Amino acid sequence: MLQDQAGATPRSRARRRLDTEHRLAHDVDVWVATASTDGAPYLVPLSFDWDGVALRVATPANSPTGRNLAAAGTVRLALGPTRDVTMIDGTVEAVDLDALPQEQGDRFAARTGFDPRTLTTRYRWFHITPQRVQAWREENELTDRELMRDGRWLA
Repeated sequence: MLQDQAGATPRSRARRRLDTEHRLAHDVDVWVATASTDGAPYLVPLSFDWDGVALRVATPANSPTGRNLAAAGTVRLALGPTRDVTMIDGTVEAVDLDALPQEQGDRFAARTGFDPRTLTTRYRWFHITPQRVQAWREENELTDRELMRDGRWLA
């Protein structure tokens, strides 16, 4: 599961959802694509935690990514290698570090090995709620690649 399977039989939408949920539960890093208010693109990898509903990332509040996430309120994420990609479009909620319940911050730190609460740089949490999720490996999985639409799983 979750490995390059070029030429393999296409997975069903239900199988892709299971694979996507596995990746969300076990991967630690995600590519985060944002844009500034004037349209300049920015792409960075960030550690994340998935609580079954939303992803949580942390980044300096004044970094390009932090500013872009707070200003736009939307984001595109990518998980996995290019031949087993999961693309997530989501809405963003910015949360001050001290506003997050301790147990959620502890879970993030334990899962990722990174605790922004211990740093002197001002970080913020960003909760990302998926609105659209797509997953595919090869051309033969482009059909039915959309697994979630308008925040609702299709399979």
